[in-house]
Amino acid sequence: MTNLNNLEPGIRKLVTQFINSSSPSASKQTIQDRRKGYLSSINLAGEALPVWDVFEQTIDDLRLRIYKPLDQGNLPIMIYYHGGCFVSGDFETHDRQLRQIANLGGALVIAVDYRLAPEHVYPAAHDDAVKSVHVVRQHALSWGGNPDNISIAGDSAGGHLALVTCLRLKKQGHLMPKRQILIYPMLDAKASSDSYRKFGDDYVITADALVSGFEAYLSNCLPPEHPEASPLYSDDLEGLPETHILTAEFDPLVDEGEDFYRRLLNAGVEAQCQRYLGVTHGFFQLGGISLAGRKAIQDVATILSN
Repeated sequence: MTNLNNLEPGIRKLVTQFINSSSPSASKQTIQDRRKGYLSSINLAGEALPVWDVFEQTIDDLRLRIYKPLDQGNLPIMIYYHGGCFVSGDFETHDRQLRQIANLGGALVIAVDYRLAPEHVYPAAHDDAVKSVHVVRQHALSWGGNPDNISIAGDSAGGHLALVTCLRLKKQGHLMPKRQILIYPMLDAKASSDSYRKFGDDYVITADALVSGFEAYLSNCLPPEHPEASPLYSDDLEGLPETHILTAEFDPLVDEGEDFYRRLLNAGVEAQCQRYLGVTHGFFQLGGISLAGRKAIQDVATILSN
């Protein structure tokens, strides 16, 4: 039973509209319609605030958008992988949040335009995410960032990419980022948690949307239990950087995010996890209608500035 009373007012309105439209199935939509739908939600993120400089670079076929809040060097850096269940999302869907984080955190924020499914299947997005860290390290000084103070972050599929990037860098013996920030990350392609069953039908971003995204990206290239498909089950967590996890109360992914937090603690990783109440998956992009969404953006900015 969907408990609308425990949702923030703005989120409650979205969920009510979704239920009243018969909770449409994402997997029955075309990919183009899913992408258009995502773009249509941009205004819910709040204002597009001015930033001192915003510019794009394409390096080694990888497109980046860079937000520089101050005319100075040695800024902390955040590399950001957008969400969208591996099939949607782009610079525009996350522009307003990243502007806010750059300004509030005094950080050089770098968005990564990684390849999407179904046009590009595993390991395309993972490879682009790892490549972005090497590219940013190489060019950070010229952009005004500190290559020794890099955080990597992402929401949903982007949180998955941030984590797998750290796991790959560790395995390859490369220098690790200073920290990772995982915002309701997609960590279990098997969709096996209780929260998938409790919150998977009516809270806008459904189990169907999440699982169909995994299926489009993995595309029989990788079984769902593989640690690069489901990093929740990785047995190689020791030595990961300081990790911050943000979860949402009414999210199919809340259990796996918090389960992963406990696994990090057991592996001796310095980790924090915060659950935001009254909100659903995607609330980080709803700062225009969600107090928790605005708080989460401020919290991420504070992490970067410490």
